[in-house]
Amino acid sequence: MCLTLHDAKRAYLPLLNELWNHTLESGVEGSIIAAVDINTIANSVYKYNFPNVLLMNRNIQSLVVQEINDLNIDTILMSPPCQPYTRVGLQKDILDNRSSSLFHVLELIHQIKSLKYILLENVKGFEKSEMRNAVLKCMNDCRFHYKEIIISPCQFGIPNTRYRYYLLAKRNDLKFCFNHIISNFHLPEDILKLLPKSKHNLLAEKCCMESSNMDKKCYKLENILENVEDSEYMIPKKLLQKRAWLMDIRTSESTGSCCFTKAYGRYVEGTGSVYCPYSDELIKETFLRAREYNCQSPEAAETLEKLKLRYFTPKEVCRLMCFPEEFMFPKSITCKQKYRLLGNSINVHVVSRLIYLLYTEKKII
Repeated sequence: MCLTLHDAKRAYLPLLNELWNHTLESGVEGSIIAAVDINTIANSVYKYNFPNVLLMNRNIQSLVVQEINDLNIDTILMSPPCQPYTRVGLQKDILDNRSSSLFHVLELIHQIKSLKYILLENVKGFEKSEMRNAVLKCMNDCRFHYKEIIISPCQFGIPNTRYRYYLLAKRNDLKFCFNHIISNFHLPEDILKLLPKSKHNLLAEKCCMESSNMDKKCYKLENILENVEDSEYMIPKKLLQKRAWLMDIRTSESTGSCCFTKAYGRYVEGTGSVYCPYSDELIKETFLRAREYNCQSPEAAETLEKLKLRYFTPKEVCRLMCFPEEFMFPKSITCKQKYRLLGNSINVHVVSRLIYLLYTEKKII
């Protein structure tokens, strides 16, 4: 039974993932006792998909230990604010007011009587922070042992790069299923190979065999594409004129994509990949023809327009992040809000594997 604690300062799909992880993906039985988030839009999506879960629409810092102890939880799954540690932020770390919610949770952990397991997620970069040192001190003081991992969906055969820091912690009397020392936050390949097979692994292996290229470890993007009206997600001509040369363009044959951020659909550089329905060869030829003009000229944009570049749809991003097909957004949620929520979310399959490693005590290696 677990309480999920989420980001009190940013729009987030509040660990929607874990409900599916427990019952479907991870193979670990469990119940979500309560979820906490202050963002009303994220909470509306959560409630739409999980109407029967206790959802607390409030600031995490308002939680008191008595009400958590009354819930009799054994697990906390949490994703604290990432802005104090992200590479594009000011990196004020523990001096950032947005670190306060995590400090508050650490204070609560000391007093939660039934707590056995903790899974914490944050951006890559958290591992270098002073806040991480505070978290580890709390783990040691509370007699929890832990593993720290930086991992990406592409390591599980999923064609998306999204490196995130994870802390897996459990009470000292509970054993981990592997004894390997994790060096430089990398989960050893032999442990990954021993994890239960999933549709993502099998699809990646099938794609490798079909292409006769065993170096390619991820399946093709054709497996996540949907039929859409091109006009709705098409890259505007004005944006092509200014930013086409900075875009990460992928095709149905691609076996990877960039990390999608909350700014996807509004900004181009570093926010995620875009899709082209044509081949890599045709893309290269078209860009060469566009170079015959000034790169930011209307003529160059007209040439590039023929490539029909478009954004990946929210549904396609959901699939890349391994949300199940039955996951839905309420009709009131705009496309901009969907991208923002997804950009702040985490990969369902990755978390399911980590939950498996966290809960399993029988040695797998």
